[in-house]
Amino acid sequence: MKKIFYSNGKLLITGEYLVLDGAKALAIPTKYGQSLEVRSSEEEHIHWQSIDKEGKIWFEAVFYVKDNTVFSLKTPDPVQDKLLKILQTAKTLNPDFLQENENLEVKTFLNFDRAWGLGTSSSLINNIAQWSNTDVFSLLTFAFGGSGYDVAAANNDFPILYTRVDAKPIIEQVALNWPFNKELFFVYLNKKQDSQKEIARYHGFHKNENEQKEISAISEKIISVQTRADFEKMIIRHENLISEAIKIAPIKDQLFKDYPHAIKSLGAWGGDFILVCGNEKEMEYFSKLGYDTIIPFDKMIK
Repeated sequence: MKKIFYSNGKLLITGEYLVLDGAKALAIPTKYGQSLEVRSSEEEHIHWQSIDKEGKIWFEAVFYVKDNTVFSLKTPDPVQDKLLKILQTAKTLNPDFLQENENLEVKTFLNFDRAWGLGTSSSLINNIAQWSNTDVFSLLTFAFGGSGYDVAAANNDFPILYTRVDAKPIIEQVALNWPFNKELFFVYLNKKQDSQKEIARYHGFHKNENEQKEISAISEKIISVQTRADFEKMIIRHENLISEAIKIAPIKDQLFKDYPHAIKSLGAWGGDFILVCGNEKEMEYFSKLGYDTIIPFDKMIK
């Protein structure tokens, strides 16, 4: 017996932070993602291995199931604790998942650098939801919380407009036929941002309904914009709105003041990828500063 599951990575183009409170956000699935393989084993436990894009094991553990509880005898660590919480939540949602007499070998495979922030956790949660036959939004909510845009992108092969209404996800597939696609690039900031910590920080601020409405309007309008100039105006306004909401200066003001075109943070501010406007030649500006991971828009979006 062998089962294989696959989920897309994600990037949040608009709506970061405010999507948590119901603002409409634009998210894209990426060509990068994560697979999960499950097969029967003769060993009397669940042997788990997580394998990075270089083919190296970056996490390994042995799990057991008894009295409807998934547990490990290994000394706890953050990765193991997080995985156990997902597995136990899945079992709670579907008691038939992971029976005591199931002996399994489970492997996950990333095809992107796990420091990139493209959704190592969300693609894993979506894969486990498929494996356990549980609702991915319920699994995410009960395990960790969050807006759910990331698992929605993991499940869709098209860009999506995403929002939550009365805690229920509303997903609309959209097309991004921007004539200026070749003038958009994703640049990795050489550090991973802690999304959970940033979410907790955001929740400490007063919420502004007008900001949410304007961000939602930008998310809807930016889909059909036809010129890069108009696109840049929108993302600059978006950066300023989020900056006001989270009390952090936009990334361009922090690091790239002399760059001539618009730059936008994606997801939790301060790390992971940014979206940069410009041509291929102008990307040398970033490589000269040591930002060597530069991916064209069309090579990132699925």
